[in-house]
Amino acid sequence: AGAGLCCCCCCCCCCGERESRTPEELTILGETHEEEDEILPRKDYESLDYDRCINDPYLEVLESMDNKKAQRYEAVKWVLVFAIGVCTGLVGLFVDFFVRLFTQLKFQVVQSSVEECSEKGCLALSLLELLGFNLTFVFLASLLVLIQPVAAGSGIPEIKCYLNGVKVPGVVRLRTVVCKAMGVLFSVAGGLFVGKEGPMIHSGAVVGAGLPQFQSISLRKIQFNFPYFRSDRDKRDFVSAGAAAGVAAAFGAPIGGTLFSLEEGSSFWNQGLTWKVLFCSMAATFTLNFFRSGIQFGSWGSFQLPGLLNFGEFKCSESDKKCHLWTAVDLGFFILMGIVGGLLGATFNCLNKRLAKYRMRNVHPKPKLVRVLESLLVSLTTTVVVFVASMVLGECRQLAPASHSGNDTLSLQDMSEDINSSIKTFFCPNETYNDMATLFFNPQESAILQLFHQEGTFSPVTLSLFFLLYFLLSCWTYGISVPSGLFVPSLLCGAAFGRLVANLLKSYIGLDHIYSGTFALIGAAAFLGGVVRMTISLTVILIESTNEITYGLPIMITLMVAKWTGDFFNKGIYDIHVNLRGVPLLEWETEVEMDKLRASDIMEPNLTYVYPHTRIQSLVSILRTTVHHAFPVVTENRGNEREFMKGNQLISNNIKFKKSSILTRAGEQRKRSQSMKSYPSSELRNMCDEHIATEEPPEKEDLLQQMLERRYTPYPNLYPDQSPSEEWTMEERFRPLTFHGLILRSQLVTLLDRGVCYSESQSSASQPRLSHAEMSEDYPRYPDIHDLDLTLLNPRMIVDVTPYMNPSPFSVSPNTHVSQVFNLFRTMGLRHLPVVNAVGEIVGIITRHNLTHEFLQARLRQHYQTI
Repeated sequence: AGAGLCCCCCCCCCCGERESRTPEELTILGETHEEEDEILPRKDYESLDYDRCINDPYLEVLESMDNKKAQRYEAVKWVLVFAIGVCTGLVGLFVDFFVRLFTQLKFQVVQSSVEECSEKGCLALSLLELLGFNLTFVFLASLLVLIQPVAAGSGIPEIKCYLNGVKVPGVVRLRTVVCKAMGVLFSVAGGLFVGKEGPMIHSGAVVGAGLPQFQSISLRKIQFNFPYFRSDRDKRDFVSAGAAAGVAAAFGAPIGGTLFSLEEGSSFWNQGLTWKVLFCSMAATFTLNFFRSGIQFGSWGSFQLPGLLNFGEFKCSESDKKCHLWTAVDLGFFILMGIVGGLLGATFNCLNKRLAKYRMRNVHPKPKLVRVLESLLVSLTTTVVVFVASMVLGECRQLAPASHSGNDTLSLQDMSEDINSSIKTFFCPNETYNDMATLFFNPQESAILQLFHQEGTFSPVTLSLFFLLYFLLSCWTYGISVPSGLFVPSLLCGAAFGRLVANLLKSYIGLDHIYSGTFALIGAAAFLGGVVRMTISLTVILIESTNEITYGLPIMITLMVAKWTGDFFNKGIYDIHVNLRGVPLLEWETEVEMDKLRASDIMEPNLTYVYPHTRIQSLVSILRTTVHHAFPVVTENRGNEREFMKGNQLISNNIKFKKSSILTRAGEQRKRSQSMKSYPSSELRNMCDEHIATEEPPEKEDLLQQMLERRYTPYPNLYPDQSPSEEWTMEERFRPLTFHGLILRSQLVTLLDRGVCYSESQSSASQPRLSHAEMSEDYPRYPDIHDLDLTLLNPRMIVDVTPYMNPSPFSVSPNTHVSQVFNLFRTMGLRHLPVVNAVGEIVGIITRHNLTHEFLQARLRQHYQTI
């Protein structure tokens, strides 16, 4: 929607030279500006509708709802929220169990082979064994992504889009969660530098979207008669709960999960949803904790493992009286680490963005087998680097003496045993260990624990090489066609950076009192914050993962500094990938200068509308020839305008007073056509000249009188049998329309599919009535108009849409500032926002695409040109 959109559409057919298009046209069309290499938002993404459609079927449900029914309805919600949390925890348990099983099997076989071959000199055989395991697992993960392409990556950008109000195709299907869960366990077991925590968020969101529906497209035989929660509003709430449960299961952080959904989806938040999301997160955390503790330690009910990723307990050695977890002096170093983490994160995002664009141009257009081959190439390179670095580049370091007091808790002893058991001694004498192999030849979670809690030292050279190799390989890996998370690789990369800083401070500055584990944690937070740019939720997640509230201040300061530093150069990694997909994501708020624009500057005036009583042939024609998802319901009635106006002198005087300030569709379109003449594009200029040339002088009759009268007339039986003619004037083409409500495409298709209509010889009261359950029965996948069998319907029959339209949608005045329009649209989670003038006429409509940053920038540039 924008200036001269109808002209742009005509020009697209006549001219294929994209070089002649202006940035404004490219923004309107949703294409790519090749000079700036900028991907603009695509027009094929739908918005979710968080606003309730309060039509007659919905009111009938409300009338039949008493207090007891409302309480039962709310109780069912709580039960479903609990079930979502439990199922999300079980998905995490499934992934964790098989990742541990496959990883232990792989490392046991390869490690025993390395120990044997170190004496016989056959390390090549050990490398082949490791390659066999990794390539097989990665190949299976790639095949699962071929089955469901949306399962690739972490899924956080897609869920962020969904919570923002964008419907991403296939993102919450059952097939997606199956391919995601199975694919990520193969990716992690295959030795790729990916994590399983990010995909858990996506998996939880899919569980939240699908479980309350009690049906699945993938399993068509599983159908239950459960007509509740079939709306975008309810589904979006359950997805919020599922995403929070995924975070809680991944990190053992139920409060952090709640804040994650709040931070990413606060445009529709309320107090009741907060309680449900927190309850769901708690259910996921304790379900996973219960089963993992029982399976891993045999102590059912002890709750020792709260999440898939456990940072352990940070505690100074009792023998070192000078040791403190952190001091006020350390805050200065933490701020510097935050700056460096922001710079490193910005570099990571820049490199990954270039790689993603390269894949979009050179990998994705080719056969799908090329994507599998790319994944295998990454796996091959990663395996060789890990193996060679572990065998050749490591140093033999002295083991730190184990010191545990008798009052150590069971979890501390288990953590200490886990750390000691993951130490690798490849080619090192007794009482020493290979520091590079200890980091590379272990699961990533074990390597993080080593950097956080290992009291032995890691060589600065080893830490530098490990950081550089891990940085480059994880950057290359994120974006290939396998399910992959980014949290754990970023944490591990940052922990190596923090441990390196601690070693340098101890060695060269003489700060022996500092605790290396704290610097490793702050380094992990700095790098992760520089990459993902999350603040509130990430702070709480890290605090809950460490179980140490005293880390709250340094973590928060580090994340803030890292975000500010990174934002100076580019966006977070998830926002970058959202932009690369062309998703029309709405930011938190608009820029201040956007208030120079009004609603009339960004709306779409060229409307496709329906009448309250419309023939079937007209509805079918409209639905088959347009792609709009909502249509204004309007009336035109010019019969008794003058008679009404003659008898009311006061109204006549008021209309004369308002005449110069009331915006009409014809006047707005004429203004836009004239402003388009200043565009460099020759096609647009020619089209505008044609429109101006074909215009006739406007009639002198008072159009404002017609507008005002139309408010008091009932819905007339009008049938739009006359199609627009090219010879129509601007007033005829953009005639005044009294606005009565909005009707969705899905509602019209449902009415046609069920034969809801009446004949000319009957009254509209004889039309069959559909209940709210019948109207939403096909949600979320309504039939397509092209697939309907309409042979049994008489095209001359009439459909009364007034009982099913939304008679009171949110609307704005043409003079409303853009910031107000933006806040209303985002806060209320709208899909369509009609623009209605002072006399009840609809003059345009605003959708999500009219509020994207790129579109507003283009309209602002045109505004300056007009001035």
